[in-house]
Amino acid sequence: MNLTELEIEALKLDPADRARLAEKLLESLETLSEQENQEVWVDEAARRDADFDPSKARSAEDVLRDVRSRFA
Repeated sequence: MNLTELEIEALKLDPADRARLAEKLLESLETLSEQENQEVWVDEAARRDADFDPSKARSAEDVLRDVRSRFA
């Protein structure tokens, strides 16, 4: 089973089971060495950079204006 298939199956779980799974996964990250932790974050940063679409980016001013209008 690859990661995509695993994600699909995990999302089929009821909320309580998903929460338990999330807790276990987060706990497993707490035992990483400093080097492993750094590698995880470098990989995540690279993934986010690859996923970034500048055509969908919004200025901070626009975002803050929208947030303020929702909570005003």
